[in-house]
Amino acid sequence: MINNLLKNFCLITFALIAPITLPAGGIQKSLNQNTFPNKIKEIILSSNTSLYSSPEIHSKELLALDVGTNLFVLRNWKVSESEIWLRVELASNKIFDHPNRIIRGWIKM
Repeated sequence: MINNLLKNFCLITFALIAPITLPAGGIQKSLNQNTFPNKIKEIILSSNTSLYSSPEIHSKELLALDVGTNLFVLRNWKVSESEIWLRVELASNKIFDHPNRIIRGWIKM
C-alpha cells in the first residue's frame, strides 16, 4: 500500500514538474543546433547617404543619413558585381526614441 502510494506520488510530481522544463512541442534542442551570429557588424558612415525601403535605387527614400551615423549590418544583398546593398538598423535608444521612428532600411555600397 505505501509502496503504491509512493510510486503514485512520484509519478504525479514528475507529471506536474517535468513539462515546465520542456519547450513547446516537447522536443529538447541543444544550443549547438541553433545558429547564432558570430558577431554584430557595426559600421560608421564616412559620407552622406540615403536609407531606402528596398534594395533598388528607384525605391522610396526613407531617411537621409549624415556622416558619422552608426549602423548595424543585418544582411547584404548582391545585385551585381558593382552593386551591393546592405540591410541596416540605425543605432537607437529603444526606450526613449519614438516607437514609429524608422530604424531599418537599405543602403547602397
